[in-house]
Amino acid sequence: MAGAGRPCCDLVRHAKPEGAGNALQEKFIHDLFVSEGLGAVIDEASYGYAKCSMEIQPRHCNALGIPMGGAVFTLADFAFAVASNQRGRDVVTQASQITFLRSTQGKRLIAEARQVKDGKRVCFYEIHVTDDLGAEVAFVTVNGYVVRDSGEG
Repeated sequence: MAGAGRPCCDLVRHAKPEGAGNALQEKFIHDLFVSEGLGAVIDEASYGYAKCSMEIQPRHCNALGIPMGGAVFTLADFAFAVASNQRGRDVVTQASQITFLRSTQGKRLIAEARQVKDGKRVCFYEIHVTDDLGAEVAFVTVNGYVVRDSGEG
């Protein structure tokens, strides 16, 4: 966590293309709910794709001792945000759907977002959430709305 001994630069582990890490870092470091609250990091990113992850902590778990659906969804939504908010675009979630497939047995959750459709004002993404043991935890779809496009890409 940025304010709790975790350097801010840890938010982005690896980014593609070269130099995108700094831009992504600057854009998402202010998302304290995700970076500090959830503890999510960007593992990989390129336009239309992102892989983000989080270590499962006790604060993420419900009364059954498994990660809360909200934690899983927030990680997936973050991966969508990282994948879609590049090249001068500001994109927000217009609608989303999550299907929980199973509870995790692992210690880490990974969300991979992939662009299915890229339009001038609307985009569509699929996000697969797995754990570090390879189990499919959730499947998410997101309709995104482009609120600003500066035409950088």
